[in-house]
Amino acid sequence: MSTLTLQNQRVVIIGGSSGIGLATAKQAVEQGASVVLAGRSLDKLELAKERLGEDSVEIYTLDNKDEEQLKSFFEQIGPFDHLFTPGASYVRGPITSSAEVARSCFDAKFWPQYNAVKYAAPQMRPNGSVVLMSGAFGQRPLTDGASYAACNGAIESLGKALAVELAPIRVNVISPGTIHTEFNWEGAEQAVRDESYNAYAKINLLGRIGTAAEAAHTVVYLMTNGYTTGSTLFPDGGYILR
Repeated sequence: MSTLTLQNQRVVIIGGSSGIGLATAKQAVEQGASVVLAGRSLDKLELAKERLGEDSVEIYTLDNKDEEQLKSFFEQIGPFDHLFTPGASYVRGPITSSAEVARSCFDAKFWPQYNAVKYAAPQMRPNGSVVLMSGAFGQRPLTDGASYAACNGAIESLGKALAVELAPIRVNVISPGTIHTEFNWEGAEQAVRDESYNAYAKINLLGRIGTAAEAAHTVVYLMTNGYTTGSTLFPDGGYILR
C-alpha cells in the first residue's frame, strides 16, 4: 500500500457533511478511500452521502461535544486509517465577553478533538494519521478574540504532544485562514458574506479567499505523506505573514 495515496484506506471525518470536511471526503473518495462521515444533522449527512456516492460512504449522527457519544462511535465503527476533526461551532468575543462565550471555542473545538483522538487511537492502524483543525487566528490574532486565539494555539500544541505520544501514528494540524464554505455563512445575507470576504482578502498576501478544496488538499497531504508528523500547515493565503 502506497503512503502517497488513500486508495483502499478508511478515512473518518467528524464534521464531514459540509465545508472543508466535505471537500476532504470528496478528495478521499476520488483517491479510492472509503469514508465515514459523522455529524449532528442526519439530513446534511444524507445529502453529503448522495453527493459523494453511496457505495464508499458511511454516515453516523454524532454530537462531538458529548464524550460518551464519541466513545460509542469509535467502538462501533471499528478499525480505520485516518481521522480528520473539523466539526465545531463556537462564538468569538473580546476578553470582556461572558464566560459562556469565552469557553465556547474550548467546549466546541478543543475538547471535542481531544476526546475524539482519545477514543479513536485504539481503533487506528499504526500507519495511519490524525489531522486536527486549528485556525490562523491563533498565530495572528485580531481584536475581539482572545479565547479563540488561545484555543487555536492550544490545538496546535496538542498536535505536537499527540505526535510524540501516539507515534508511529502521525498527528498534524491544519490551520486555515478564511475559507469560502457554505457552512461558515449559512443563513447570512450575501452583503455580509462579501464584506467579510473582501476584508480578509485585503489582509493576506494572495489577496483572495481560499476554497474548501484548497484547504482539503492540505488535509489529504497530511494524511498521505508518511514522513510528516507534529506539524501545523497554514492554507491561509499568507495571512500570518502580513
